[in-house]
Formats: sequence, structure tokens, C-alpha cells
Amino acid sequence: MRGRRRIGKSRLVEEFTQSADAPVLFYTATGARVDQELEQFRRDVAASGLPGRDLVAKTPLDSWDSAFHLLSQILPDDRTAIVVIDEVPYLSQGDPGFEGVLQRAWDRYLERKPVLLILIGSDLSVMETLTTYNRPFYQRGREMKVGPLTPGEVGQMTGLPAAEAFDAWLVTGGLPLICAAWEPGEQLWTFMERQLADPTSSLLVSAERSLTAEFPKQAIAKDVLGIIGTGERTFTNIARAAGGLSAATTTRSLELLTNKRVVVAELPLGTSPSKEKRYRLADPYLRFWTRFLEPAFPLLERGRSDVVLRRVREGWTAWRGRAVEPVIRESLARLLPDDRFPDVMEVGSYWTRSNDVEIDLVGADRAPVAKRLSFIGSIKWLESRPFDNHDLAALARVQGAEVLPMVAVSRSGVTTAGGLATHYGPDDLIGAWE
Repeated sequence: MRGRRRIGKSRLVEEFTQSADAPVLFYTATGARVDQELEQFRRDVAASGLPGRDLVAKTPLDSWDSAFHLLSQILPDDRTAIVVIDEVPYLSQGDPGFEGVLQRAWDRYLERKPVLLILIGSDLSVMETLTTYNRPFYQRGREMKVGPLTPGEVGQMTGLPAAEAFDAWLVTGGLPLICAAWEPGEQLWTFMERQLADPTSSLLVSAERSLTAEFPKQAIAKDVLGIIGTGERTFTNIARAAGGLSAATTTRSLELLTNKRVVVAELPLGTSPSKEKRYRLADPYLRFWTRFLEPAFPLLERGRSDVVLRRVREGWTAWRGRAVEPVIRESLARLLPDDRFPDVMEVGSYWTRSNDVEIDLVGADRAPVAKRLSFIGSIKWLESRPFDNHDLAALARVQGAEVLPMVAVSRSGVTTAGGLATHYGPDDLIGAWE
């Protein structure tokens, strides 16, 4: 089971084990030395509901092989037991042979028992490779990815209409812990005022705790992440904003961030190959926190949440206009293909190095190099301004030699007399997540 930090993996498994009529061992690694991890494992077994746990309580453990062998001896033969190992990447990184030892223990001892073994991890890249070819657990387990709540689920949880549900999703990132603090029907700015006034609120502390756990020693990578969060998207601008980092250091930091799935690297979607890569934070909540909340901590510590709230409101419309684009593209990709665009399998965007051409929406048969484009489109996500003839004319000007159907996505409707193949609003987009 994999999913980013604070997404609720451990809580989900905890709820499952409490509802199961079975003895349970729940062990969580901490990233300590191997001998310390083994001691904690021994204590957790001794405190578990497994029969024969007293045997482990009296037996010192000197290796993971002996630990799993002893565990197999106390697992019942006549009823199902559940063994949970949380934060598996810590164990793999602390002991390169851990995966092989666990695989051998599974094949020799544990698989013969009626036991459900659940491995949990927050390092997505490590967890994804656990079951890949030539790794110890290849074809030995079933993978489960726990993602954040979708915009549709956030709307149901908060009781907000479609447009406001997307706002709530951008602020919370769909993290259950933050969403749970949202009162049903509460407006964005009321929620924000409450959360900012509480220095221990989940909105304020979740990102910092995740980053501290995810990047305990990679200060430069955390700096690069913050720079991307404030709006820099190209390699050159990121390196410059980081104080003139070398190309090698910037590359290493970006590779680390993308491997951990914290940052997404994107290419323009068109019919010709492009090297104009851009970067963005994968998590909208982290993007919101980096842009508005992290720089405001000194003010919040002085009790000036009112000033912070005012600054968020002043920058909200501009920030949201860019932040909402990825989820709109993902929503359209879930709605398509349809009768109107039967060949669209990918929805992306297009840009040139100089940004003299920038298109919010491109529908194509594949990505990042398409054989066929089906439409281009524009996003206007404002409360009081619909997509109008001026926006249509601007979109028409970026047409190339091949004239494509044009679509619009607007928060406040469309007032053009014609010229659009179709248009989408908040209700259409939220429907993609039902």
C-alpha cells in the first residue's frame, strides 16, 4: 500500500484491523539503526494480539531473518492473523538486504500460514519498485495506491457546490485530515480565517511535517521545491531563483523531487517533439502552502492571522487561475473520449520557449507527441467574468496551419455568439469525479 504522507494509509489500515476478527501485529519503522528497529519490532510483537507473543518478549533479536522466523512460529495455524509493517522504505534504506530477507521469510515460513501481510510506505518511488521485475516481491503481492480525496469527494464532504468544491480541493489537496476540519457548507474564507487563527491547525502544519519526514537531509531539494511552489517552472529560472545553482545540482534536486512524485515534469502536447520541460508541484495543497502560508509564519507567530488572510485574498485569484489548470485538464481527460471527440485520449497544454504561444488545453490521441490533435481550448476561471468574444478571438489567434475545433472552460459561463465546438463549466467538471 503506497500513498504520500498524511494521506491516511495507516489510519485506513488501523480501521480495517480493528474491524477484523483476527489477531494483529502493527509495527511502524522509524528510520533508526537496525538494532533499534529490531528492538521496537520485538516490543510491538510482545504488545500485539498474537498468540505466543510472550516467547518473542523474552527472546532478543539480532537480525530480521531471526525476527521473521520467530514471528512465523507464533502465528496461528487455525485462524487468520494480520501483520502490518508500516514505513517499509525506512527499512529498505537502512538495510539494503531487508527486501530479500522478507521475501525469503515469506517464501519459507509466512506464506504457509493463514496470514495477511500488509506493507505500507510513503516513499512512492521505493514502494513502486518493490514489485517490479527482478525485485524480491515481483508477482508476490497485490498493489494498492491510496490517493487524496477527489474534487467530487471534497465537494460531498464539505457540502459545497461544484465551483467552490474545486476551491476547497485546491486549498486542502484532498488531504482527509484537512478536509475533516471543514465544517459542512462553510465558505472558503470562513474556513481560512479559522485555520489561520489556530497555529496547530492541520492546514498550517501538515505540509511542514510531511517535508521534514520526506527530505530530512536534502536542504537544497527543499529549497528547489519551494521555488517551484512560488511559480518558477523552467529549469533555468529555478536554478537562477535558487541563487545560481549549478546545472548538475539543479538536475539532481529535480530528479529527486520527481522520483518522489512531489514534483511533476511536463512537456507541451503537440505533434512535434519538444524539450521545453516545465515543472510544477503535484500536490495543490503544498503549492498553496508554499505560496501563501510558509512565508507567513512570522506573522502567524505574532498572532496576525488577519494580515495573512488579507494577503491570501489579494493573491487568490491570480494564484488559483494557474493552480486550477492541471485538475481541469485531468477532469476533461476523465470525461473524454465522447461522441464529439472520439479520438481524445490525452488532454494537455502547449507552450513555446518564449511563451509567444501558450494554449491552456490541447486534446490529442496520445502524449507527449501526438499523431492527431482534436481541439485546442482556453480556461477562464473567474467568479464574475464569463468566457467572451475577446477570449474567443485570443484563442483563434494561436491557431496554426491546421484549424482545430475550439473549446472553453469557464467558471462563470460563456457569452460568445458562436465559434466554440463546446464549453464546460464547474458542474460538468465535477461530474467527471462521480
